[in-house]
Amino acid sequence: MKTVNGKSSMDAYCVAKYGSKWVRTRTVSDNMEPKWNEQYTWKVYDPSTVLTIGVFDSSLLDMDNDKNTLIGKVRVRISTLHTGRVYKNTYPLLVLSPVSGLKKMGEIEIAIRFVRTTQRLDFLHVYSQPMLPLMHHVKPLGVVQQEAGHLSRAEPPLRKEVVFYMLDADSHNFSMRKVRANWYRIINVIAAVVDIVHTRGWRNPTATILVHALLVMLVWFPDLIIPTFCFYVFAVGAWNYRFRARDPLPHFDPKISLAEVVDREELDEEFDTVPSNKASEVVRVRYDRLRALGARVQTVLGDLARVQALVTWRDPRATGIFVFLCLTVAFMLYLVPSKMVAMAFGFYYLRHPIFRDRLPSPALNFFRRLPSLSDRIM
Repeated sequence: MKTVNGKSSMDAYCVAKYGSKWVRTRTVSDNMEPKWNEQYTWKVYDPSTVLTIGVFDSSLLDMDNDKNTLIGKVRVRISTLHTGRVYKNTYPLLVLSPVSGLKKMGEIEIAIRFVRTTQRLDFLHVYSQPMLPLMHHVKPLGVVQQEAGHLSRAEPPLRKEVVFYMLDADSHNFSMRKVRANWYRIINVIAAVVDIVHTRGWRNPTATILVHALLVMLVWFPDLIIPTFCFYVFAVGAWNYRFRARDPLPHFDPKISLAEVVDREELDEEFDTVPSNKASEVVRVRYDRLRALGARVQTVLGDLARVQALVTWRDPRATGIFVFLCLTVAFMLYLVPSKMVAMAFGFYYLRHPIFRDRLPSPALNFFRRLPSLSDRIM
């Protein structure tokens, strides 16, 4: 939005991108509520693709600004659409800036319909095919630079900032906000594994007893392990079908993006250029924060290096204990049936908390005492 003759003005236009096909609507001049009412059709060769619709404010008539203003965009993954259903709704246009943070620039009303013309089996077969052609893997090309150069020759040309915004050219830049968002996504993925680990705490005795029964069944009938796992995944998927997303159309989620709770300093760092154009004091603070993070990573790597000390005899007594235990385990597994060993290990792992010690396990204590060569590093 800009100011012309003391009043707000906007020359809005839309850019739609699907694959290599780009479409630019007409520019609606001096209108705060533009309407385009334009219809476009694209052939879909792969459902795992994204339709991007961006809204911009043209600066062609603005002598003080040579860049188009970014109003917002909407991304739609085709595979999330039901066949034959019309998705019509109004979606907010959100922009993340280092000055104002997350800001709602406006709304856009769009209608999308996905129609399948091929056979269902042919359509499902696409999911097993490579997403990119063979030559992309043999001789990869810079897509962003090609699209920018190609579209700059269009009439009227698309500005470089418009092309880069539509292509998410800065998506690979470092962002602490995205690091946290991806970390929470990973936590959600492994949440099921964490729930299984929590069964050993006997918080739900019924579930723990069922896990014991399942352990006995899988140990004595190992052929049922893979079918049981597949049936478990099927049961989880069928149960989650009731809680599937019922939104009219998937859109940007500020909660998942952590855009509403991001720190102003981290947001300013995310939009900083390379090389940085900030003051030396600001860069020094960020560098110190990065050094603190690197120190924690360095400590973890040093602990992982202890594994090598198990068989290198840097600590003769520790290596002797480990080698003797390995020999004992080998003889035990040779003499005792593997089913009995698995049963004993499973019941020992799932034992009630009253039979456990709150101190770290002997194996963890043994590992922490191994030399990591940190005393030899200057």
